[in-house]
Amino acid sequence: QVLLRESGGGSVQAGGSLTLSCIITGYTTRTIYAAWFRQVPGNEREAVAGIYTGGGANNYADFAKGRFTISHDNAKNTLYLQMTDLKPEDTATYYCAADRTSKFGAPWHRAGRYSAWGQGIEVTVSS
Repeated sequence: QVLLRESGGGSVQAGGSLTLSCIITGYTTRTIYAAWFRQVPGNEREAVAGIYTGGGANNYADFAKGRFTISHDNAKNTLYLQMTDLKPEDTATYYCAADRTSKFGAPWHRAGRYSAWGQGIEVTVSS
């Protein structure tokens, strides 16, 4: 059974930093496709950043470029999202997502290409 469990959320003032973690267990493959999404009530879930743990360039939404960094520690089976220079508009519930297949090259930012999701964790940025 594949399980994803996020941690590291909380409240921070604008300009501050947070690092989200997501422990991913249950995959038998050495590499996976993983991503962070976020959602505000009433809005669709939007992609933040994506990674292929086998290597290659990471992907970022425009709002995340230069501020957020996605990474993965294979030894710890943990996905990270380092967030800096946080803004009030970054307030959302953040979700980690993963899949063991490439889904025939499906875009990283498409939520439907990931079969496993975490429960979500709150991030609140105050002005």
